[in-house]
Amino acid sequence: MRPSATVRVARVAVPLALVGLGTSGVVAFALPGSDAQTAVPAPASSVPDVAALREQPVSRDVVRTPSPTPVATPTPTPTATPSKAAGASAKPVKAKPKAPSADDLAADAKASGSMWATDDLNIRTDPSKRSKVVTVVAPATKLSVTKTLRDGYRLVVFKGEGRWVTADYLSTTKPKPKPEALSGGVTDAACGKGSAMESGLTPDAVLVHRSVCANFPQVSSFGGRRGGGGFHGSGQAVDCMISDSKAGWELARWVRAHARELGVSEVIYSQKIWTVQRGSEGWRSMSDRGSATANHYDHVHVSVYGHRAA
Repeated sequence: MRPSATVRVARVAVPLALVGLGTSGVVAFALPGSDAQTAVPAPASSVPDVAALREQPVSRDVVRTPSPTPVATPTPTPTATPSKAAGASAKPVKAKPKAPSADDLAADAKASGSMWATDDLNIRTDPSKRSKVVTVVAPATKLSVTKTLRDGYRLVVFKGEGRWVTADYLSTTKPKPKPEALSGGVTDAACGKGSAMESGLTPDAVLVHRSVCANFPQVSSFGGRRGGGGFHGSGQAVDCMISDSKAGWELARWVRAHARELGVSEVIYSQKIWTVQRGSEGWRSMSDRGSATANHYDHVHVSVYGHRAA
């Protein structure tokens, strides 16, 4: 009988390279320098590609939750904010209602009574000196008026339509006949108060002096040519000094009514002016010049063309 032999398991130094999980067990691969004692074979089909394993990161079996599908959120419509320049802090401005027409006002108000024109009076479509003049009525013309006033104009019913006239030239009493209806009129007879002031005056200015002298004894004195330029400097103006305001207006209107015969170009009295060029506008207001004389409250000023009457 053979002596029993001692079986020695040779220790094989196999470098362990990589331990991986196969489909049927543990697979060990030797790497240089390792001291592995046992290698468990694995089926060939489960042996991984070492090079591929080196290239791939080690899986940590992280379960990834799929990202939810994004839901579109509607973008809010921006609200317009008024800028400070546009008055953001100011209260909303209400639309201004359209002003009723003259015809509407006349139909609503109807005529509340009658008044008379105290002078040649413009009948206008609107309460403004820039509005259209429909016609001009003579002094003492009776008009059907309403109580409606606007910017110095009164609403009247003229030929069935709403029209506007300057309120200052309406009177509740019928005015007396104008001075131009008096006998005498324009005259070239010498003034009984003297004619010294006629020196240097043009023929039209002389005619004004003599005619006013004959028809208006209320005039205390006259002024003619003087230095300083203007109509007086050229002898084309006459100042008729008068203290009675009522008589002063009668004189001013008389001269205006006879403007063509006298060769008159303008008349000024009580800070009002009338000119031939803008005759349809009637008496117009003048700026304040600082004194009664400068504003023509104490005299009627008459300017002439020069030789037109002749």
